[in-house]
Amino acid sequence: MSPLIDRFGRKHTYLRISVTDRCNLSCLYCMPEEGMKFMDQGRLLTYPQIAEVVRTAAELGISKLRITGGEPLVRPDLEELIVQLKAIPGIQEISLTTNGILLGPQAAKLKAAGLDRVNISLDTLDATRFKFIARRGDLGKVLEGVQAAAEAGLAPIKLNCVLLKGVNEDEIVRFLRLSQEQPLHVRFIEYMPIGHDDAGWRERYLPLSRVLEEAANAGLTVDPAGEAPAGSGPSENFRIRGGVGTFGLIHPVSNHFCSNCNRLRLTAEGDLKPCLYWVDELSVRPALGSSEAMRALFLRAMAIKPENHEMGALLAGEAQSHLPTGRRMSQIGG
Repeated sequence: MSPLIDRFGRKHTYLRISVTDRCNLSCLYCMPEEGMKFMDQGRLLTYPQIAEVVRTAAELGISKLRITGGEPLVRPDLEELIVQLKAIPGIQEISLTTNGILLGPQAAKLKAAGLDRVNISLDTLDATRFKFIARRGDLGKVLEGVQAAAEAGLAPIKLNCVLLKGVNEDEIVRFLRLSQEQPLHVRFIEYMPIGHDDAGWRERYLPLSRVLEEAANAGLTVDPAGEAPAGSGPSENFRIRGGVGTFGLIHPVSNHFCSNCNRLRLTAEGDLKPCLYWVDELSVRPALGSSEAMRALFLRAMAIKPENHEMGALLAGEAQSHLPTGRRMSQIGG
């Protein structure tokens, strides 16, 4: 079977699968303050339908899967999907991105079902600030989820921190020291204008050059991480000298990594997205029941995938060549 190679020679081996647009938090960079209208649950792809899509994807060279949302752990019996996906020939790794609130009680059964590792969203280590960023929820539950993931063997554990100017940049050094003292892998992520280009994004956007500046100001010696943790993808990885964990920089706006993009996305209702940022989507529903039609759909995604997302051009006020998506991140799957 021909691998999934786009017009620019990029080979695709990675599929991110959203299982729901619902979330038990309402983070200020992901959802508007008034909240979201979630889709009717009958519109979600069923687990067998997702597995059908993945079987064709695996035949075409997809070997890595990431389960996302919304918050994927609000979808009931997620371990049943993981069992189905793990049994598909060619699938080598399944990971999960979660806010961690519901992870504690589920970590062990997810590991037993075949989940390999987790990324946990954690934008602050301060309980009061957590309420401001997430608008609800309990930081303690997230930290319990981190501990449960470690005990279940869901390693390496990555903590995803979206940096926001005027909100949490004063915690950069605290996160760096966390990676120094514990076997955790902190990944600082630039705030992206997914589904909205407004003053709020521009005012809170912070380039990740700030992280290395703060490390230097704190007297921390930073070295290249050497071998990166599994699934690091586009992260630029470092280690505080003598540290047991690592930290990474994911800067899609200031230094985009599109030239190495190897991923596709499947939304919760069944739309295949070649690029996170642009509006283009292809529904898999008409192809269900036909492996030939599904293969053609994946190849079509390769044919229409653009060279890059041009978020940096947006920040600079320059014209863009495509139409950005109107969907919020929770509606796409991060």
